[in-house]
Amino acid sequence: MLGFWSRFVHRDLGWFRPLVETYQVISSASVDDLWRKVVNIADVSWHPLLASTNVPKGLLPKPGLIYRAVTRLFPFPIRIFVERVTPRELLSVRILALPGIEERVTYRVESTVWGTRVSYSVTLRGWLSPLIWSIIRPYAARVASELASAAEQERSEMGSTKPKTTKRNSHGLLGVVLIAFSIGNSISGLIVVPR
Repeated sequence: MLGFWSRFVHRDLGWFRPLVETYQVISSASVDDLWRKVVNIADVSWHPLLASTNVPKGLLPKPGLIYRAVTRLFPFPIRIFVERVTPRELLSVRILALPGIEERVTYRVESTVWGTRVSYSVTLRGWLSPLIWSIIRPYAARVASELASAAEQERSEMGSTKPKTTKRNSHGLLGVVLIAFSIGNSISGLIVVPR
């Protein structure tokens, strides 16, 4: 009888398949600008789900780091465990909020022909995952676009505060050809060939 019960429980756990969703957006910001925004875990002002963290400014995420964050939805703090970091490409964290749910979040930044692609993937497991997903889904859908907007805005603000430098007049290949042609014509007009 005990063997039947263990098989029943294992089948029962199969009903709670993980919920996996990935959101992507193309940004005009560079990979470096976006990566700086992702790894700046002390400043989450752009994040639709997180309000603040207890991370000191300047601390970069490394595998094994555990820090606290406060969400915008619930007043209680959650713990975030950094699982994997691939510089300028991937940050994977596990969110430890409630018993009965396991949440894994992955930020991915990659350069494409059309711009820089930002991906935000959420994986929820556990018997509370349908309930939690119904609450956080509209906010999770905005994370990638908010990240891209924040990086683009920061880049434009940094660009407007830089002192303006005068650009040298560079004409490119066409300019060089035109200049060479005009110099050639002026030299040929100066040279008199005796007949």
